[in-house]
Amino acid sequence: MTGDLHFDGAAMVEFLVGLLNTPSPTGYHPEAIAYTQAAFAALAVPGLTLTTTGKGALLAVWPGQAAGKPRGVTAHTDTLGLMVREIKSSGRLKPSPLGGIMWGGIEMEGVTVRTHDNRRFRGTVVPVNPSLHVNSNIQHQERNAEMMEIRLDARTTTAEETRALGIEIGDFIFIDPRVEVSDSGFIRGRFLDDKASVACIYGALRALKDAGLQPAQDTAFLIANYEEVGHGGAAGWPFALDELLAIDMGAIGDSQNTDEFSVSICVKDGGGPYHFDMNNKLRRLAAAHQIPFKPDIYVFYSSDGTAYWRAGGDARVGLIGPGVDCSHAYERTHRDALEHTAHLLARYLVDGSQ
Repeated sequence: MTGDLHFDGAAMVEFLVGLLNTPSPTGYHPEAIAYTQAAFAALAVPGLTLTTTGKGALLAVWPGQAAGKPRGVTAHTDTLGLMVREIKSSGRLKPSPLGGIMWGGIEMEGVTVRTHDNRRFRGTVVPVNPSLHVNSNIQHQERNAEMMEIRLDARTTTAEETRALGIEIGDFIFIDPRVEVSDSGFIRGRFLDDKASVACIYGALRALKDAGLQPAQDTAFLIANYEEVGHGGAAGWPFALDELLAIDMGAIGDSQNTDEFSVSICVKDGGGPYHFDMNNKLRRLAAAHQIPFKPDIYVFYSSDGTAYWRAGGDARVGLIGPGVDCSHAYERTHRDALEHTAHLLARYLVDGSQ
């Protein structure tokens, strides 16, 4: 309980686990967007309308107490992934990356290949010639797109046999998320970037609805599906925004301030500084409501807030999110970070200051 708001961490984690287990590499949105839309609809938030955009993103609009300074909030369901680039003469598949794949981070991971007509085949991401007993150099070879392939769990040794299964160039390859939730509150798995942030929006909506509160201003929530390739939040807004709050992971590592137990307030990333007034508003709200937060700068990172600005958006933009360890690999966060991010988002939504 935090004053007039209660954040149901267990419900947020349950929503997150379901979303993590729903495949959504960039370019493949139907299942994750449908899952999120159904979960948001089940909250029965008074006045909240749910539609999808032309690009396939989920758009939720919630009327506020005022309409003169409308706001936007965005997070993304799209993740890293792979597509079939080539069917090799061996019957194995050469993958093409979707987003910033770290090849060493997915080596020996299980995958599912989805054909255009929804047949599905299991496989594994492996280096070319991976057996140490055959290739003594395998431990030292660089992992890159040219030396990685998909070993199918199907009896195929030629390109023709693989094509006979229905597999073709351009088919999506879903990487296993391997989600685990510990008794100590940790959530680990692939694609917490950025499904953890969608869970934070879910938690904020749930808390405000239960408290009988509504946003200070008309607010649009865009659950984007092309962030990992740089244009998720660039379009799809139903009205001109006065402010935009992007929710995306806080990156953890050497020289970073972010941790797995707080909400990160990103003041600058690879796209430049976020808006001075928005940064200060977010800090003020976190301090006023005793929300643990970590201001930070992310050098090799940019968000859908940056995409919105680069597309010509003129709103003030800020960025917050739960701290996530091992970004773009086998990630981990903590339930505390989800709850604190949802709390700061909720306080922002009901705050009437400019």
